[in-house]
This record gives sequence, C-alpha cells and structure tokens, in this order.
Amino acid sequence: MTAHGTAVVVGGGLAGTTAALALAGAGLRVTLVEGRPRLGGLVFSFRRDSAAGELSVDNGQHVYLRCCTAYRELLERLGAAHLVPLQDRMDVPVLDADRMRLGRLRRTALPVPLHLARSLALYPHLSPAERAGVVRATLALKALDPADPALDGVDFGSWLRRHGQSARAVEALWDLVGIATLNARAADASLGLAAKVFKTGLLSAPGAADIGWSHVPLGDVHDTLARTALEKAGVRIALRTRAAAVERTDGGWRVAVENGPHGSAQLAADTVVLAVPQREAHALLPDGALDGKDRLLDIGTAPILNLHVVYDRKVLRRPFFAAVGSPVQWVFDRTEGSGLTRVEGGEGRQYLAVSQSAAQDEIDQPVGKLRARYLPELERLLPAARGARICDFFVTRERTATFAPAPGVGRLRPAARTQAPGLFLAGAWTATGWPATMESAVRSGTAAAREALTELGFPQGQLPQEAA
Repeated sequence: MTAHGTAVVVGGGLAGTTAALALAGAGLRVTLVEGRPRLGGLVFSFRRDSAAGELSVDNGQHVYLRCCTAYRELLERLGAAHLVPLQDRMDVPVLDADRMRLGRLRRTALPVPLHLARSLALYPHLSPAERAGVVRATLALKALDPADPALDGVDFGSWLRRHGQSARAVEALWDLVGIATLNARAADASLGLAAKVFKTGLLSAPGAADIGWSHVPLGDVHDTLARTALEKAGVRIALRTRAAAVERTDGGWRVAVENGPHGSAQLAADTVVLAVPQREAHALLPDGALDGKDRLLDIGTAPILNLHVVYDRKVLRRPFFAAVGSPVQWVFDRTEGSGLTRVEGGEGRQYLAVSQSAAQDEIDQPVGKLRARYLPELERLLPAARGARICDFFVTRERTATFAPAPGVGRLRPAARTQAPGLFLAGAWTATGWPATMESAVRSGTAAAREALTELGFPQGQLPQEAA
C-alpha cells in the first residue's frame, strides 16, 4: 500500500486499539494517538501505596460474558485470554440482605431456555407467583427484536410493569442483571438495549452468560500487552499526545496534535479514526462531516462508583457475590489480582472491591460519608467482617463511565462512517447495537476499520471479520 497507506487513530482505549490493530493488519502505516500516558481508556489500573502495602488497583470491576465474542477475540490477539478466564458455567451467588439468605443463579447444560429453569425454580428471592411471572416476561422478551427502532423510545421499567413484574422481581432479577450491564435501572433504560442484553446474554445459548474477569491488573492486559501487540503489528504509539484538530486537505487529512513539552505537530493521513468519547468526537469533527453533529451532545453519560476495602483477615470465601435489599450491588475479591498477597504483611489480608453502577446519587459524596454507609453494610452482609480491622478504604470514581442507555439514545448513536471520506468514528457509544460495554467498544473498532478498508478498495475477503 502506498497511495492509501497511512492512518491516524485518535484514542488508545479498546476501540482505538482494535481499530489500529485491524488497519495495521491490512498493511496501513498506523499512528495511534493517546492523550494519557497509557493505553486502555477507561479500562486501566494504577499503583497505590497504602497502609496495606503497594497495590495494583483496577479503576473499576470490569467483567464480560461468553457472548462477548469480539472482546474474547481481542484477548486472544493480545495473548491475554488465560489471564481473563471465564467461568465453566454461569454461577452468581445472590445474597438477600433482609433475610440473610443466599440464592444462586446457575445454568445447566440443557438447551435454552431450559438451562435456567432449575435455577429459577429454586431462586429463593422470588415467590412462586413471581417466578412464574418472570417466565412469562422472559418469553415475551424473547419475541422482541432489539434492532426494532420502536423499542428504543420505550423504557424497560414500563415494559416490565405491563408484563406483570413486581417491584421485588425487578430488584431481585431484572435490575440485578440490568444495572450491571446497562449502567441504569430498568426505568431509565431503553427497552431496545435491555432486550439486547437479556436476549443475547440469557437466551442465545446455554453458556452465553458465563462470566469472565481479569485475574491480573487490567493495565497488564489493556496497556502492557496491548502495547506489545500494537508495536509488533507496526503501529507507532504516541502517548501523552492530544489531538487538537482534524482538518481535510487536498490529499487526505491532517491531525494537529499537542505533546506537552514537545510542542505541537501535524500528522498527515489518508484515514482517520476518532475513537474518543462523544463530546471529544464532537469537538474534533469538521463541519459537514456528520449530519446532526450536535446530537452527539445529547448522548448522556452515567457514572460508576467503586469502593475498595482491605481487611486484616479473610471475610469472603467466594470470588464474588451480588446483593439485593442492600445498597451494595456487587462485591469482588481482588486480593490475588492486586498483588496484596505478595507484599510484606499482606498474607492473610483480603481486598474487596464493591462495584456500584448507576451511581448518580453517590458519585460525588465524600469518602467519609461513603465509608460510614458501606462498611457497616458489608459487616451486615459478611459476618466475618464484624470485628475485622480495616487496613485501607478508598474510592475510585468514573463520572462518565458509560453513555446513558436512556430511551431514545439509539437514534443519537452514529454509524462508523461519516459523510467525510476517510473519516470514521469508533467507541462504545457508536451504533453497535450493544450497550456501553467492552464488547461494544471492540465491535466499534472493528466496524470503523472495516468501513475504512472498504472505502480504500480492499476486497471483502481481506476485511477484518465481524464477531458473531
């Protein structure tokens, strides 16, 4: 490739990494520009020197499902699949904080939907009538087409009420899954996106909802290993480099970048992929590149709050659990992944991460207030925590963790191709059909690369393959 051989990808998150790898794999000379000193976007880790020792802390608890085929392919490409394994079979411990009773959502090897029948029949957090109602609603949900534009304007909560779901059923089942995957409660979520989550995760294949999470710091995967894979593919990586403007030239594109003390520069390219959040994309898009460009500003954001607690003893035997009847949503054991067991004095201690999605009401609360609320609640949920010494407590906040999956958001999400030849969009917020997940981000990067290579004249057989 010579005449169309250069590309600039702006943004080093999962979308940008995926797009850069695909474009470089097709033979383009690719430069990846990232304003941060690392890759990974909102999927990252950092070092914390605390009273518990030096920890590797993930900014949030990121999980994926077996149905996230594009993300799984990226892990394979990075050589990281063994570091981010999946459960053999979906098994979610769910603790009812009011009754202090543990239930489980587990699948069998039976065909869909029988794979969940036994688990639902034994689920103690719903009455027999509520379980029967869940079955009826599930069958109705199975009949929906998530791509139907009419579903985009309807909120999931109203649909659940129309299908006989009690407030308890919403809390103990639908929101248990939906808040974690959509980053919104049912009343605030598009029916189209909710249908996508439940149909794909629970009703597409018996193992679709098996859960996976990183057993090492996220930075090891999406910064260190991603950088190695990109460099091996020939991608030039420019960290601490911010794209200030994107302009059309007679021969292609010019990306103006700023690199701190090294000043500014101009990068020439035939193809540009903007793999940045929607507001940054809006600021960089030239006039006329996208119809209704200002609609990008109407795509809201939703926060995720994570609370990190290090105890002086083991207080949780399971790798994770979810809670109902409690402000606590999901709790994960991060002891091994953080390196706590390898620091002096770390033996015997346990590090728990409490992941709180749809955290609009708490995202800006002071640490002291969050500590006063959640530590007693963890003691209520985990009897072994009563009397345990707190070695460390801290908070990480992602105020714009995801796009808000509100009703009507589907019409705001743009496709990868813009109206400007050679300019493409990527990011979990683009029109992938998925909510704001790592899977959506990876799919968007592949879509942008496919569109770019198609425009450059690459035959179908040489395009990056879309995930099933």
